[in-house]
Amino acid sequence: MSQVAYLPSGKREQTKLQNRAAILDAAREVFGELGYEASTVRDIIRRTGLAAGTFYNYYRSKEEVFAALADEGARKFQPILKAERAKAADFESFVRSAIRAYFRYLADEHANWVARRPPDEAMPHVRTETPEGQAVFAEVRDAIVAESRRGGPSADPDYLAAACIAIAREVGEKMLQRRPVDIDGAAEFAMTMILGGVRSLPGAEG
Repeated sequence: MSQVAYLPSGKREQTKLQNRAAILDAAREVFGELGYEASTVRDIIRRTGLAAGTFYNYYRSKEEVFAALADEGARKFQPILKAERAKAADFESFVRSAIRAYFRYLADEHANWVARRPPDEAMPHVRTETPEGQAVFAEVRDAIVAESRRGGPSADPDYLAAACIAIAREVGEKMLQRRPVDIDGAAEFAMTMILGGVRSLPGAEG
């Protein structure tokens, strides 16, 4: 039986938080060194120093660990996105500020991770299919719908939001692989791709 069961409730909760954090920290390092496909649960467990049974108390697979890392990233970025939307005057200014904020967020998170381990692989990116990722998607979609109603691009909001997120995700991942990490260059490229495409859509002239 687990010794954790005999700990006072406050101490038990603290231990759970520490174990979960140890697993996620180890997974970041393992995915970074070996790549996601080559990594195994055994690799993650060895890096934590925890017993295998302890790992499976929290996660059933490496897929669940990866999803937890993605969710963590989405939770951190969602308030940043909300703040940029509140400051934006129109769709174009929202896209410009949101993309730049997203790339700055990625670079900061990557720098914190690199401080511990070599950057052999890009960090896990935010996945739109997770609950928190869906919240980020919904925030972008809501902004697109609002700006369309104010005379912005009259395009399918789901397609447009998906395109914006896909471009930002892929360019951001490439940005992290370069040295030095060029936030401004990556942001300008992504913004040009997105806004150039938006301006070419039917009805965008309005």
